[in-house]
Amino acid sequence: MAKPSVALFDYGSGNLRSAFRALERAGGDVTLTSDLDAARRADGLVVPGVGAYAACMEGVLKHGLDTVIRERAAAEAPVLGICVGEQVLFEEGVEHGVRTSGVGIFEGRVELLAAQRIPHMGWNTVEAAAGMRLFAGIDPAERFYFVHSYAAKAVPPGALAAICTHDEPFIAAVERGSVSATQFHPEKSGDAGYALLSNWIKDLAS
Repeated sequence: MAKPSVALFDYGSGNLRSAFRALERAGGDVTLTSDLDAARRADGLVVPGVGAYAACMEGVLKHGLDTVIRERAAAEAPVLGICVGEQVLFEEGVEHGVRTSGVGIFEGRVELLAAQRIPHMGWNTVEAAAGMRLFAGIDPAERFYFVHSYAAKAVPPGALAAICTHDEPFIAAVERGSVSATQFHPEKSGDAGYALLSNWIKDLAS
């Protein structure tokens, strides 16, 4: 049986090497690409992202990736956003008082965490809503690796979310329809991250 095809999109931002290896280990036939047609055709599209929201959105728009993400969401074709790749799926991000429009798959805003210690960096547990496909079979005590100062805080209508708390609660992962995303880095989260990516790739094959 052929492995599900996964397009890991390179738009100039993201921890691509570790994400590539982790997705391969989890069972995907992974291609690193900047080609929009490849992103359309793949069984699953992964949107990575590190750094500033505005810089990531600039790369997304420059490559036309926003259009493909919206097309896939409308067609119920799987998309997975990681870290800032999750954040840009929301309507807007606010950094240093500057608002940047996002792809708009999920309603809501990404903003600075109201925490004494910024960035939120290291391992933390999450509380996943019942029925989340990403967390199927994963022990609630498992910890995931975070490194971020900004996050979405309100669960979008009709979505399922996993919540993490760093002085205040925020969205650690979200899924609705065919679009899933994590604020943490599954590719850096050891066995827990492997299990989560395996769940996503198994869904591609079903």
